[in-house]
Amino acid sequence: MKKLIIVVSISFAANFLTAQQMQPIFTNNPFPKTITVSGSAEMEIIPDEIFVNVELKEYQKRGEDKKDIESLKKQFLESAKTLGIPDSAISIVTFTGDNPFSWKKRKKDPYLFTSITYQVKFKNGDLMDKLVERLDDDATQTFQIVSTSHSKMTEFRRQLKIAAVKAAKEKGLYLTEAIGERLGEAITIKEPNEFRPIWQENAALSNSLYNTYSLGLARNKENSENLQVVDFKKMKLRYEVEVIFALK
Repeated sequence: MKKLIIVVSISFAANFLTAQQMQPIFTNNPFPKTITVSGSAEMEIIPDEIFVNVELKEYQKRGEDKKDIESLKKQFLESAKTLGIPDSAISIVTFTGDNPFSWKKRKKDPYLFTSITYQVKFKNGDLMDKLVERLDDDATQTFQIVSTSHSKMTEFRRQLKIAAVKAAKEKGLYLTEAIGERLGEAITIKEPNEFRPIWQENAALSNSLYNTYSLGLARNKENSENLQVVDFKKMKLRYEVEVIFALK
C-alpha cells in the first residue's frame, strides 16, 4: 500500500513539473494575435519555345523506287539547317527501326516502311510555316504541337511570387484597419508549390487551329495563300501565396 502511494505521488509530481515547464510556452507567446491572408498575381505571355513533333515515314509510289528513311532524314535536317534551326533544337523522339527485331522484319519484308519522329523547338510560328513548306508531303505523317513554354519562365515566376506577397500584405493592411488593428511583421510565408501549370498541358489543345493550318499548308501548298495564320494563344501564369502576419 505504501509502495502504491509513493508511486502515485511521484507520478503526480512529475506531471506537475511537466505542466509547469510547458506553461511558459503558452503564456509567453510572442504573437498572441495573428491574421492569415492570401495574395495572388498573374500575367499573360506569348510563348517563344514551341515544341513540335514531326513524323516522317518511308513511302513508295507506283513505278518508283522506295523513298528510304536515310534520304528523308537527310532532306529534313538539311531543310532545318537552311532555315537556321540549330542542331541543339532538334532531337529524335521515336524511331521504328531502332531495335534488331524490327530491322530483321524489314529485311524480310521490303514493303515494311520505317518511320522516325523528330521534335523541333521553334521560337515562333513563322519559322514553323517555313519548315512545313519544305517538308515532303508524302513522307510527313504528323506535324503536332506537343507543348509550349517561354525562355524566361524562371524570371516570370520570380516576379509573380514577389507580386503575390505584396498583394497579400496590401490585403492584410486593409483587413486589419477594418477591425481597428495594425498589421505587424510577417511570421510565415507559404510559397506556392512548383508544378506544371495547367496552361502548359492545354497549350497544344488551345492551338488546335494552328495545327489544322499547318497540316493544311503541308497538304495544300498550292492554296496556302488563302489560308490565314492563327497566332498562338497567350499563356496565363498565376501564383498564390499565403502569409501569416502578427497583429499589433
